[in-house]
Amino acid sequence: MLPCRTSQPGWSHRRTTDDPAVADTSRAPDEALARCWWSGTAAADRAMVRYHDEEWGIQVRDEVELFERLALESFQAGLSWSTILNKRVAFRAAFQGFEPAVVAAFDEAAVGHLMGDVGIVRNRAKIEATIGNARAYLELAASRPGGFAAYLDAFVPPPPPKQPPGATSADMPAFTPAAVTLSKDLRARGFRFVGPTIIYAFLQSVGWVDDHLPGCFRYGVA
Repeated sequence: MLPCRTSQPGWSHRRTTDDPAVADTSRAPDEALARCWWSGTAAADRAMVRYHDEEWGIQVRDEVELFERLALESFQAGLSWSTILNKRVAFRAAFQGFEPAVVAAFDEAAVGHLMGDVGIVRNRAKIEATIGNARAYLELAASRPGGFAAYLDAFVPPPPPKQPPGATSADMPAFTPAAVTLSKDLRARGFRFVGPTIIYAFLQSVGWVDDHLPGCFRYGVA
């Protein structure tokens, strides 16, 4: 069965209308702004442009939000980020806000329920990995002061590295040595769907690296 949502002491749950995933999507981004090539145009995918403008590369230290981003990056494996982003509200409902303590308590009946949810990616391996990852995440976060954010700092110390002047999309790596090391450590702790490419995309998303390119209006200001 699906457990009831509970609060984890010291963790915030910022699911308000200010959140880009639940805010008024009718608000159009400024098409005059220069952006990284992958964001496309608002006419093609408004959610993707707003994600680029309002989330990607901006550091997140909230434990619940970090788990959500890690879970969504894992679900993206083999799919486009646009597919995941446009299912994000459904994912949040299905996984009860991605609160790790709640997701960690999901049982086989909950897996069956999720497999029947047409709003999300119905991949049993990824669903079961997300539940297992929630358990590993709780154990890891409880093992060190500062939680998961402090754990990430140990692999990519602040400030977040950024692309040098003159960098282009051709200079963007699929992963870095730090992502490889972090991926290996996570897998040793029982995490799944956390290969180096997924982990580097996660680090980009949550702002442990700032890969906005020169010419983008967000370059160097995330």
